[in-house]
Amino acid sequence: MESSGGGALLRNRRLESFLDTSSGLRVEEAPKILVKEKPELWLKKDVYMDDNGWVSSIISWIRIVTCFVSMMVTTFIWALIMVVLIPWPYERIRQGNIYGHVTGRMLMWILGNPIKIEGAEYNNERAIYISNHASPIDIFLIMWLTPTGTVGIAKKEIVWYPLFGQLYVLANHLRIDRSNPTSAIESMNEVSIIYPASFSPHLYKVSISNRCDFQAARAVVRNNLSLIIFPEGTRSKNGRLLPFKKGFVHLALQTRLPIVPMVLTGTHQAWRKGSLHVRPTPLAVKYLPPISTENWKAEKIDDYVKMVHDLYAAQLPETQRPLA
Repeated sequence: MESSGGGALLRNRRLESFLDTSSGLRVEEAPKILVKEKPELWLKKDVYMDDNGWVSSIISWIRIVTCFVSMMVTTFIWALIMVVLIPWPYERIRQGNIYGHVTGRMLMWILGNPIKIEGAEYNNERAIYISNHASPIDIFLIMWLTPTGTVGIAKKEIVWYPLFGQLYVLANHLRIDRSNPTSAIESMNEVSIIYPASFSPHLYKVSISNRCDFQAARAVVRNNLSLIIFPEGTRSKNGRLLPFKKGFVHLALQTRLPIVPMVLTGTHQAWRKGSLHVRPTPLAVKYLPPISTENWKAEKIDDYVKMVHDLYAAQLPETQRPLA
């Protein structure tokens, strides 16, 4: 299944550093994607015509400002909704997911990058969704394209971001202190007990131990949630795939959810490291078939990590593959 839409937002470099995922609730809704084929734009290689002229720069800045203002408007609206829904934490999670779908899709449309989406039939099941991460644009693609019921995580400092941080907290998503593993584990246990449906386990710098794994797994299974994780644990600076952490495998072993890889291509060229110039690079999002974890064994964790990493390397263009 192939489809295309437009757009991407660039928010703020600091905001991107705190977000690792999107949010949501039940896994039954798939995003509606408008189809408008432009086959000539779907490049097989990571090559495009760059334009650093003053006209292109002005257009880029107009889009950036429009994205920022639009995001503030939707964030304010959903913050009001969340306040009204304070007595209903489960409904707040659902509204947080709807916010992500609406805002992510809108921002991608404003930026205007042509997008090719493949394998969207795999985005409507309960699973652990994983994605490579090379640009802030990835955040907004994930917000838009992961199914309802998908939850993620952010660093605890996100609460200090006007409107957006408060909305994140109101939506009952997990914040952790990655500099303090003990605190992070305790925070996760606390949230899992008080608000089981809000659990989001992206604990790459926190070794996922038996002490907290079983609570996370029970929360996910009990509330029919999906997860979204960047297995690299951080953003690639040059677009090349980084080594994968083991967190997604630990969670798969505990939940037995299938793993659905999402392969993002071209986003690192659309918004380069240290730049505020969004370029008209064609983007591609490809869902791969679910990987069953029913028969996975704990003693083969390293093998599973390598298998999934190799799968990504095979799907990415040469310029995004890891260096030998």
